[in-house]
Amino acid sequence: MKLASTTGDFYGYTGSQAKSLELLREAGFHYADYNFGCDYSQRTGVFSADYEKHFEEISLAAREIGIKMIQAHSPMGDPIADDNAQFIKDTIRCIDACGAWGIPNLVVHSGYLRGISVEQTFAKNKEFYMPLLEAAEKYGVNILVENFNKMCIPNLYWIDNAPDLLAMVESINHPLFHAVWDTGHANMQDMPQDEALRLLGTHVRALHVQDNLGDKDSHLVPFLGTMNLDSVMNGLLDIGYDGYFTFEVGKFFLPADKRRPYTRDTRLANAPLDLRRAFERYLYELGKCVLEAYGCYEI
Repeated sequence: MKLASTTGDFYGYTGSQAKSLELLREAGFHYADYNFGCDYSQRTGVFSADYEKHFEEISLAAREIGIKMIQAHSPMGDPIADDNAQFIKDTIRCIDACGAWGIPNLVVHSGYLRGISVEQTFAKNKEFYMPLLEAAEKYGVNILVENFNKMCIPNLYWIDNAPDLLAMVESINHPLFHAVWDTGHANMQDMPQDEALRLLGTHVRALHVQDNLGDKDSHLVPFLGTMNLDSVMNGLLDIGYDGYFTFEVGKFFLPADKRRPYTRDTRLANAPLDLRRAFERYLYELGKCVLEAYGCYEI
């Protein structure tokens, strides 16, 4: 397996997807996950008026940097809301970008609404995904649905476990519709991850590797939480997974607004970029250690 991480790792520091790709490569990564949510939050990049120019700029930057974008994550939104037409258009823009950049896998979260049945949830999601899959057919891009983190909310159904994830894939029943497995979300469930992965089998086309303490979706670095990496690795090897080992650890450090306030001096309100770069290098070395332990590390 080959290691990858997301452009979201650095976007809060740089505001530039090209610079984020450069910093990922500097840390050792040859492969990247493009986080469209970074563009979506500010309506920049892919969602700007000059989006075609952005397509060209990112293609050129990736070649010059020597990094390959191998998967991407579409923005978060309300995919099965009644007024989802613009969100569908925005997600199709992501598909067009994947086509332009040769990205084979795009993660698109399924939707949920309070007060509707499981059957209605599946039906509304199919309505959402079908125009996306029609657009994806032009490029051969896989649309990947994800297992959510576990949330116990009354009268609300969403897909947070392997059996339901498999049911969603099978209900859409399209050759370009598969699954991405989030190890942190799975760590909040009782089913061992190797068992869950064997259930999903070859539908698993990508990973989000992150950790937590089993209580909330913390997006911690592996080994800082309770996730069992041996279970994950055995499951991946059992199903013959040949995709990328892609980290989605989010922020290494809490943002300033999550820590106790102090207004007199704010020079350490946020961890400096150089420290973040050091942690990114550590993340690569951690991934290498994990894969080498199972004899499947590739550059």
